[in-house]
Amino acid sequence: MSIYKQILREDFYKLHPMLQKRYEFPNESPFKATGVMKRIQGGPRYLYALFLMGVKCKLLFPEQGEDIPFSIINTPYKGKNGETQIHWERTFYFGKKRRYFNALMSLDRERKIVKDYLGEPPVFYSDLSFRVTSEGTIEINSRKQRLVLGNLEIPLPKWFQGLAFVTEKYCEHSKTFQISVQVKNPIFGTIFAYEGEFVPNEG
Repeated sequence: MSIYKQILREDFYKLHPMLQKRYEFPNESPFKATGVMKRIQGGPRYLYALFLMGVKCKLLFPEQGEDIPFSIINTPYKGKNGETQIHWERTFYFGKKRRYFNALMSLDRERKIVKDYLGEPPVFYSDLSFRVTSEGTIEINSRKQRLVLGNLEIPLPKWFQGLAFVTEKYCEHSKTFQISVQVKNPIFGTIFAYEGEFVPNEG
């Protein structure tokens, strides 16, 4: 059973049917889609060095723009400890440059949250909470975060955290998934944000 189905329980069936299909991963098949990000926004210029470092670990990047081609692949598999994991590969195409915002998610049944390791190799960890709205939209919010240094994980104080707010819905009119992502810091404001739409790859 999908980790998202497990965390949402009966609320999973309140999602729009296309979102249910997207987050269920029947037969452990990956979800693949392509689309366009209408807007990609970065943070303050004085954080430019941070964005350049993010390129190396497939987490952040300095490029910004409008109408940027995009692809996403969500791949379920079993980790070394036997737990189900979902690998998120989000690719943004700035001309010949490819930039990534990758993550690895798994389920913490005891705490009833999704564990999110960001970057490759991971450099940040975040607890994620999931919620279904009355309109059948899924909302994802980050909670406690840690800095990851190899096998060492250091809790981050609130003013050093980049808290994510994600909304994803399915639009019947355009037959597309529509997504909005904002990563904010209490001091620096918006660090990273994008919004756009995508459609599943057939076959």
